[in-house]
Amino acid sequence: MAVKIRLARRGRKKAAIYDIVVADARAPRDGKFIEKLGTYNPNTNPASIDFSDEKAFQWVMNGAQPTDTVKAMLSYRGILYKKHLQIGVAKGAITQETADARFEEWKNAKEAKIEGKRQNLASDKEAKRKAAFDAETKVKEARAEAIRQREAEKAAANAPAAEEAPEAPAAEGEATTEEQA
Repeated sequence: MAVKIRLARRGRKKAAIYDIVVADARAPRDGKFIEKLGTYNPNTNPASIDFSDEKAFQWVMNGAQPTDTVKAMLSYRGILYKKHLQIGVAKGAITQETADARFEEWKNAKEAKIEGKRQNLASDKEAKRKAAFDAETKVKEARAEAIRQREAEKAAANAPAAEEAPEAPAAEGEATTEEQA
């Protein structure tokens, strides 16, 4: 019986989430499986890969063949590198302590790289939000200035009319006083 480590789709349309499962190669994609190792969510950035490293390593060492996508995930999480180191230990090329030290060093570097990407994404998002807020503020200030100018123009247009208006009644008032005298 050929055993595969592959993805089983679940979730709604256009928002798929996958289970990482160990299944017989003859079983349908979403059908019967031997063991569920974890989940994979490609909808997040970076994609969320959550599975049991120990179980995956055990299955890979026992000969389970991962599909291309799962192979990329196993490589991303270091399972294939750990297998490579373990084969070196079995052949006597390196000791178990050396293999463990190399794997921990690789894992720490990988986690730092992933955290750096998350921080870059967060800072880029914050920078875009700040740029959009600044652009919106600039437009708002330009509109407020245009409104102030229109109000000033209206006030200037009304000011001469206001100055002429008091003179006219005063002239009429003078005429009336002359007529009275």
